[in-house]
Amino acid sequence: MVLQDLGRRINAAVSDLTRAPNIDEKAFDSMLKEIGNALVEADVNVKLVAQLRKSIKTTVNFKELPPAVNKKRLIQKTVFDELVRLVDPHAEPFKPKKGKSNVIMFVGLQGAGKTTSCTKLARHYQSRGFRACLVCADTFRAGAFDQLRQNATKAKIPYYGSLTETDPAVVARDGVDKFKKEKFEVIIVDTSGRHRQESALFQEMMDIQAAVQPDETIMVLDATIGQQAEAQAKAFKEAADFGAIIITKTDGHAKGGGAISAVAATHTPIVFLGTGEHMLDLERFAPQQFVQKLLGMGDMAGLVEHVQSLKLDQKDTIKHITEGIFTVRDLRDQLSNIMKMGPLSKMAGMIPGMSGLMAGMDDEEGSAKLKRMIYICDSMTDKELDSDGKLFLEQPSRMTRVARGSGTYVREVEDLLTQQRMMAGMAKKMGGNMKNMQRAQSAMAGPNKQQQLAAMQKRLQSMGGAGGAGGPGGLGGMMPDMGSLMKMLGGGGGGGMPDMGGMDMQAMMQQMGMGMGGGGSPGAGRGGRRK
Repeated sequence: MVLQDLGRRINAAVSDLTRAPNIDEKAFDSMLKEIGNALVEADVNVKLVAQLRKSIKTTVNFKELPPAVNKKRLIQKTVFDELVRLVDPHAEPFKPKKGKSNVIMFVGLQGAGKTTSCTKLARHYQSRGFRACLVCADTFRAGAFDQLRQNATKAKIPYYGSLTETDPAVVARDGVDKFKKEKFEVIIVDTSGRHRQESALFQEMMDIQAAVQPDETIMVLDATIGQQAEAQAKAFKEAADFGAIIITKTDGHAKGGGAISAVAATHTPIVFLGTGEHMLDLERFAPQQFVQKLLGMGDMAGLVEHVQSLKLDQKDTIKHITEGIFTVRDLRDQLSNIMKMGPLSKMAGMIPGMSGLMAGMDDEEGSAKLKRMIYICDSMTDKELDSDGKLFLEQPSRMTRVARGSGTYVREVEDLLTQQRMMAGMAKKMGGNMKNMQRAQSAMAGPNKQQQLAAMQKRLQSMGGAGGAGGPGGLGGMMPDMGSLMKMLGGGGGGGMPDMGGMDMQAMMQQMGMGMGGGGSPGAGRGGRRK
């Protein structure tokens, strides 16, 4: 991940200082120097780095600090706040309005990933209820229209382009006029890639802008181009005055600090980060969440939004949990849902504390092991899938048959069944707690009702069930036990992952549409299996 090394180095510098028994000015200067070096090596502009160091030093002035101040907390908060300020231009990005045509034009360098980003953004708005479409005004690059057509067809998004018209301004105007008449709400115009030294292409970009009169112009910046990003962004800003930035290829291992410099230089907000080649690999950018993720503090809001966009099917599993049941089929469905969430490292970056434990783990290897676990489930009969796993203990020959049928080892089948039994135990405890609470709620009456309910919720929370104040509807610890699951996948070392039940998972689950009252949308079917 771009900037992952930067985050690790900043984190290490702050941690080393705050762990020290005595924090003095010399140690503080040493930390600032390490943070500055890390930022410069990640291609962040030297002037910005100097400004950041000066701001941190001004806030944490050792000579003027009162004796009672917690220096460790102050330093941690100041570093965090200044990093947020570095990527926050304090400008509101454009938000399309429903019921009217919103024209969004894309500009940027060749090879930055504009065409793919156009389709991702159209799909993003489409999934949020907007009528979105695409216009290909790139008549310069051979195959540009074919690429956009393939992407749009795959994502089921209407598109417009021409194989005969060579003037991109004419194509853009015709496409926008057509879709405006058809009452489309988000019209995204893709343009040719161009460099700041290509004056004719810059003039062409301004001609397209004049022809379509966009409500928003977005510059697509490749995270891997380094310090050139700032100069290019300034040139585009002067010519096209873009109002937002999308940074692509942040799933690579480049330094990526140049993109941060471009944001600071143009005072333009980043609206999205491209995190991969898949249509779903587009993350909404928020300065605080970005820095939290950078420093390994997680991004739970991003995780919630990502899971919501996938519309995972949880109805059967939730129904079983309320009854205190967790079958092998439930485990299979949860494994399938984890696969849909994308690379494990991406998920780990969103969950506090997990990114460090995932550091030595390979996405490809983890994904392959998840697939093997699904193959094991797919080699079972319906009777075995709908069981609590005891069938295999009573008849061990079933494990041998399943291992052969799935091309795996008996040990892997045993590991999967161990995971299922552990989660079944959690479901049983939680289902019982829910029933007790529901019975108690119906029996409660009088002025002490709220007090009794609060006491019961507290007891349930301490047992690892639903947290927070939302009643008995949450799932608490019933997200897959990531600790043992990651051990099975070969990651996390001996420490395991943090217990998911320790977070305020109830509120998160309710937002995902997984609460007891909600149902979630139908997801992938189960396919054919042996009887």
